[in-house]
Amino acid sequence: MQFLAPRDSQRDSQRLSTTTRGIPLVDGLSIDEIAGQDWQPSRGDLALPALTLDEAVFAANRDLFLRWCKSAGVAVAPHAKTPMSPELARSLREAGAWGTTVANIQQAAVLLASGERRLLLANEIGGLAAGRRLGAVLSAYPDVALYAFADSPAAVAALAEAARVADRRELSVLIELGAGRAGARDRTAIEATMAAVLAADRLVLGGVATYEGAVATPDADETMRAISALMERTIEAFALVRTGAPHLQLMISAGGSAYFDVVARALAPVAQADGNATVLLRSGALFFADHGIYARAFAEIDRRDGLLIDGAPHSAAEGFRPALTLWADVLSRPEAGLAIAGFGMRDASFDQGLPVPLRVFRDGIAQQGLAETLSVTRLNDQHAFLSVAAGSALAVGDVIAFGISHPCTCLDRWRVIFGLDDAGVVTRALPTRFG
Repeated sequence: MQFLAPRDSQRDSQRLSTTTRGIPLVDGLSIDEIAGQDWQPSRGDLALPALTLDEAVFAANRDLFLRWCKSAGVAVAPHAKTPMSPELARSLREAGAWGTTVANIQQAAVLLASGERRLLLANEIGGLAAGRRLGAVLSAYPDVALYAFADSPAAVAALAEAARVADRRELSVLIELGAGRAGARDRTAIEATMAAVLAADRLVLGGVATYEGAVATPDADETMRAISALMERTIEAFALVRTGAPHLQLMISAGGSAYFDVVARALAPVAQADGNATVLLRSGALFFADHGIYARAFAEIDRRDGLLIDGAPHSAAEGFRPALTLWADVLSRPEAGLAIAGFGMRDASFDQGLPVPLRVFRDGIAQQGLAETLSVTRLNDQHAFLSVAAGSALAVGDVIAFGISHPCTCLDRWRVIFGLDDAGVVTRALPTRFG
């Protein structure tokens, strides 16, 4: 099998037109020309709906989290599955992230083509056919450092096949344990997986991994008990792996965007005591934050004493601010108490809560107090149903800025997101590469 590496220079010549949501021009523009158009979504300059990223807020979220990671004694490989934007992945690495996390072979190929050379493949890849596909990708990038998960001898065999096809001297394997999702369930499964790695010619033990979000429940106390138990199992598994790799630098990987503080408190002391290990978080959504699931998660972190940075407490709820905005215009006021806005399930996440009206603009001018008269009640494919309070002045043509819940399932609906500066002007177009 031959793998032809995609050229990231494709971005330089890519033209955006009305075939891309948000672009108002039929003939289109190159990506590099977007910044000079002085487009403002609040004026309706973009072809709505459109999704934008507040550049300053994203940078502030990034800097806050990296400061906390340094203080907590952990590293982070931000999960690229959230935006699948090579530009944003690069910016996080250049700011101090360890590398990048991916969920599958396709995502690994995209990030490798964009220049990333340190990847955590935080998932099992499948069987031998998948191993050959991964091997073909890796053969095009002999300088990449790749760490991959395995939770069974069959998963190990697939990674061994990848290393064989790529003709790699070694590939690092993290033994994944878990509950509720993938991961070895007991010591017997961990030992069998570990033995398979040690028996493979081209594989080396790289550490252990888990995902605490898989054991979360609607009950906060029950969730904390489940995560605590999972952390204990992770620590025990790490001790077992250490016996099989007494001199290697090892990794302990866990930590999404909701319970990273709990993970760090449990695992950082273990890595520190070991002296040759790193705790690697995989948080991705928190760099974007939101007005729903992560707003609630950050409030819970504050109830767990917040973020401690160099001995000083910081509020997660106040520190992490939503960076994404969905823009749409009012299409119809067909009856009292109802408005129809021009977006729907194809444009916004709704698995963890419906979008929230934040601001209303008329001819580019913010209309004070108008957003508070609105709420989204349901979505069709391309229609949003808004409940409108009696006496509201909302009119056809008004532009509404919405907050979203769950960045991961919103960003994957968009081929391009638009960066905004502090004045609300488009600074750049960021292509996504979800495949």
